[in-house]
Amino acid sequence: MSTATAPSATPLTAVDRCDRCGAQAYLRVQLQAGGELLFCAHHAREHGEKLREIAAYFHDETDKLSDKPTIAPDDVH
Repeated sequence: MSTATAPSATPLTAVDRCDRCGAQAYLRVQLQAGGELLFCAHHAREHGEKLREIAAYFHDETDKLSDKPTIAPDDVH
């Protein structure tokens, strides 16, 4: 009996590191053949097209790099 597992939709965090260089990962690829790879934005761009060909699931969070942080207004007393 085999059990299929759902792709990991868990957001990537600072703990998740690129398998190529160790930088923070922004891309998770679950391979059709099994296994999972994590990539930083640089390596995601470099290998993205080939990864899409072999991916069963592609979770891309590189858009987080262009988000502008929200700045809270100064506390006025």
